[in-house]
Amino acid sequence: MIRKRSIQLYSAITAMALSAFLSSCKKFTEIGAPPTQVDASAAFASDVSASSAVMGLYTGNPINQPLVGWTMYPGMSADDVQYNSPSAELEAYENNTISINSTTNANFWYYNYQFLRNVNYAIDGLTASNALTPSLRNQLLGEAKSLRAFVLFELVNMFGDVPMPLSSNDLENAFLPRTPANEVWAQIIRDLKEAQSLLPENYVGSFRARINKWAATSLLARAYLYNKEYAHAEAEAAKVIDSKLYSLPAPAAAFVNTSNEIIWQITNTTGISTYGANYNSAANVLPAYSLYDTLYRSFETGDLRKANWTSDTTASGVTYHRVTKYKTRSGTTGNEYMVALRFAELFLIRGEARAQQDKLTEARQDLDSVRSRAGLAKLSTTLSKDELLLAIEQERKVELFGEWGHRWFDLKRTGRAAAVIGGQKKNTWKNTAVLYPIPDAQRLINTNLSQNEGYDK
Repeated sequence: MIRKRSIQLYSAITAMALSAFLSSCKKFTEIGAPPTQVDASAAFASDVSASSAVMGLYTGNPINQPLVGWTMYPGMSADDVQYNSPSAELEAYENNTISINSTTNANFWYYNYQFLRNVNYAIDGLTASNALTPSLRNQLLGEAKSLRAFVLFELVNMFGDVPMPLSSNDLENAFLPRTPANEVWAQIIRDLKEAQSLLPENYVGSFRARINKWAATSLLARAYLYNKEYAHAEAEAAKVIDSKLYSLPAPAAAFVNTSNEIIWQITNTTGISTYGANYNSAANVLPAYSLYDTLYRSFETGDLRKANWTSDTTASGVTYHRVTKYKTRSGTTGNEYMVALRFAELFLIRGEARAQQDKLTEARQDLDSVRSRAGLAKLSTTLSKDELLLAIEQERKVELFGEWGHRWFDLKRTGRAAAVIGGQKKNTWKNTAVLYPIPDAQRLINTNLSQNEGYDK
């Protein structure tokens, strides 16, 4: 397998082509193939092996390696979470001064494309197979297309225009140019609409660990919101809300792996989440990541989210505000996984979409659903549209902090990053920092890759 440091010498996609099934099929399919070269089509020749192949997409390094990057890096770039130990690489995310030669940024790019490559192999294998039970094939294809939309969503939000491989042709994919962001968004929506039509409403397996129709619909609602297709965003969010499958439990119980708020979560073998391990620390021990003071101070008095989802610790005489959405930081018998989608976001999506369509009363009602769970009073009925949109921004800030880069993405998509983040980081902020640089190691190998504005060419 290609080692982590290899990204400095090879393009990510080329490296993945070299590693494809050469040492073991198990890394991809998780079905225990022998350590010899295996035709990928064999993984999709039966219901059992095809199911194992798709289940493998939810586990292992390809999805586990970028978990910190999907949440912490954009969190640091905004005013969400900060890293607490000396690290020039991570301080660059906090200062919005990421280098084109950043090893951290290059690794992050690599793991996203490794994950995308595995998903594309699954989609091609499922599409080509005539041996599968039709209903199972549809379900597996819907899961894979949702996962492709998921990783493309992360890439386009981090980097803007990005290469968009949609097949398992590794040699062709290795030298793709960057696809315009609007085309990437169109593909995300297309994949999710197809997935929505293929997936069952009920969950397969336990712990809501695999994507169903409502998870795909939730992602689709989010994609429409980001694309300012507000009527569609409202409609898709409403489908999930009206399904009556989910609810808003008390904040203390929201992230337990049996929570009825969870729409989709990424499981593991220990029940100890990656985020709990990074956010929590023992008493008087420095946590790896903590909240920015500005976010911590932005909670309203009496907000149950502050009481249940944050806690203070003091290390070397300095107070840090920990993120305690996930309560357990170590062990082997926990009851928390990594929550990727949860119900509260759907009210916030629908509320914003409604406000943008001047449905102010209905928008307030959606926000009040989230505020009520947090123990807060209803919003004033006299808020103007602009005031309500700022209230939505604030509600998303205190509801979704420490999760999946929501704060960074929100400020970018609404055009508020320069005003908010630029105002807080005046010494280092440039408006071009809203996109991360394309790793220079990739551009040295694939000369079809251009660079984002504001970075060395």
